[in-house]
Amino acid sequence: MIALELYRSATRYAAARIVGDRVPGLVAGPLAPLRLVNREEPAVPATGWARVQPRLSGICGSDLATLSGRASFYFSPLVSMPFVPGHEVVGDLYDDLEDLPAGTRVVLEPVLSCAARGLEPCPSCASGQTGRCDRITVGHVAPGLQTGYCADTGGGWGRMLVAHRSQLVPVPDSMTDTRAVLVEPLACAIHAVRRARIEPGASVLVVGAGTVGLLTTLALREHSAAGEVLVVAKHARQREWARLFGASDVVAAGDAVTELRRATHAYRLRPERGSAYLLGGVDTSFDCVGSRASLDLALRTTQAGGRVVLAGMPAPGADLSPVWFRELELFGAYTAGVELTDDGPVPTFDLAIDLAAEAPLEGMVGATYPLARWREALDHAFGAGRLGTVKVAFDPRED
Repeated sequence: MIALELYRSATRYAAARIVGDRVPGLVAGPLAPLRLVNREEPAVPATGWARVQPRLSGICGSDLATLSGRASFYFSPLVSMPFVPGHEVVGDLYDDLEDLPAGTRVVLEPVLSCAARGLEPCPSCASGQTGRCDRITVGHVAPGLQTGYCADTGGGWGRMLVAHRSQLVPVPDSMTDTRAVLVEPLACAIHAVRRARIEPGASVLVVGAGTVGLLTTLALREHSAAGEVLVVAKHARQREWARLFGASDVVAAGDAVTELRRATHAYRLRPERGSAYLLGGVDTSFDCVGSRASLDLALRTTQAGGRVVLAGMPAPGADLSPVWFRELELFGAYTAGVELTDDGPVPTFDLAIDLAAEAPLEGMVGATYPLARWREALDHAFGAGRLGTVKVAFDPRED
């Protein structure tokens, strides 16, 4: 089958890490540790697994971080190489699988948890929080925190992958593929919002207005009683999307501290070195970028005793002084799981499918590319905000 394969290359990783932020076109070109290959289809590893043919697969910020050398070495024992990336997937089930007949259109819940690995559930999996699984390096398949980071399963950037029944969620016939491919990141956004336990009327800051930030803004309006929701956005089209999804106000990154001081009636202080910060600020903030600058901004504009949620894969180097001095709660929000609602425990993906069916998502997937045009696709994804695009995806069915 045709697939994009990420392989280990210390030289390209180091070069991408050095120049990737300054010249992202090189990461989508000669520095990318990625190649278009014709490889064997992944084998079904055990009972309860089946093949899936991807229809669309998104290019995620974590994929770009991996390609540009910005991903932490912390994750190195949690992947197996070479692997086919792609964990935001809508596809067609190729084989009959338990209660799902072949041809069922499904979205992928990508975590390779105990159930997929043929193991007795660890405490996290038993509670429904599969994203916290302790056994993602053992069992039926090679190490891999998710499909798209595992050498044995394939991924959405290929024409076939294998998945366990626990990972597959049927898609309503009425839902378009371009909506369905957003279900996985939307589920992550809903999980982050519900994990933050936002008080009614609380002020909230969302740093970043890419896919994660915009879907977090949407989830805040649908799954919390937040009051003012302020969004930091770089680009004009991002500002339009943020307002559409319910932002009370949208501010530019360079003016964020000043604008937030005005909005929250806080005191603005300027240290001898480093960025300005507030005494006062918002009740809760979400870092939806994962850069040192974005986390610094979230930490420096959240009031004492407030919460800061890491919704984007974090980069090293942020100054944690505000966490200590202002006694902030710092939360991670990695993926989906099970949410406690008024109706009892509900899988996050079920909540995401319901919201994806109703929300104004059309147009968020701004471009799709065949696998053969992967350099162009990645170049577009690296510059998506500047180009007025939110999400770029591969269509592996195209020639």
